[in-house]
Amino acid sequence: MDKVVRSAEEAVADIPPGATLAVGGFGLCGIPSVLIGALLESGVGDLEVVSNNCGVDDWGLGLLLAARRVRRVIASYVGENKEFARQFLAGELEVELTPQGTLAERLRAGGSGIPAFYTATGVGTQVAEGGLPWRYDAEGGVAVASPPKPTERFTVRGVEREFVREQAITADFSLVRAWKGDRAGNLVFRSSARNFNPLCAAAGRVCVAEVEHLVEVGEIDPDAVHLPGIFVDRVVALTPEQAADKRIEKRTVRSAS
Repeated sequence: MDKVVRSAEEAVADIPPGATLAVGGFGLCGIPSVLIGALLESGVGDLEVVSNNCGVDDWGLGLLLAARRVRRVIASYVGENKEFARQFLAGELEVELTPQGTLAERLRAGGSGIPAFYTATGVGTQVAEGGLPWRYDAEGGVAVASPPKPTERFTVRGVEREFVREQAITADFSLVRAWKGDRAGNLVFRSSARNFNPLCAAAGRVCVAEVEHLVEVGEIDPDAVHLPGIFVDRVVALTPEQAADKRIEKRTVRSAS
């Protein structure tokens, strides 16, 4: 089955207002920037985004945020985006902050058909007890707070302790970026870009992947496949210019001396 579509614009054309998106990447590493740009141009809004973070002010998901296309975000880190902070504190954006490992496991569980799981992360804090601000009102008060989560005690390796139940995450669509992919949707991620991309891809009911290098079926060694094509619905082949257009989130250099 050939899953290649002609353009990023065509690949995201049926994403409706109000859709939930699982978006791969970590910081600015491995983000589907071309698909995000096509989504921005489409004008669709009222989106709920699940991603490790929300880009920066002028790149990645930060572009959708600045255009007021995002209604709600589930993320683990948002410290590099000033507009994100402004919208959240002004009561314009709902934000569910989730511990990073928990977020990864919620996505993995969603892609695996597991409805919920227990973890020790967050026990004894507002993560489990509820009360974390999700959305503020115009006066700075808490308009929506996180609800309490069920907890239960289990014995693990001979020690009884408390665990909190976390629900899996599934999304209407997932947007990911791969280093290499074939026409059947088998994907390979390069180095640290293999972060949240496979997890987000599996958690989406419809997965759209932009690939830097498109090859024919059979050219990828089966042992090298990081995400089987069964999880991928559409493939967008990037131009060399699009594949090379990558940002560095923070550049640190030493002095010449």
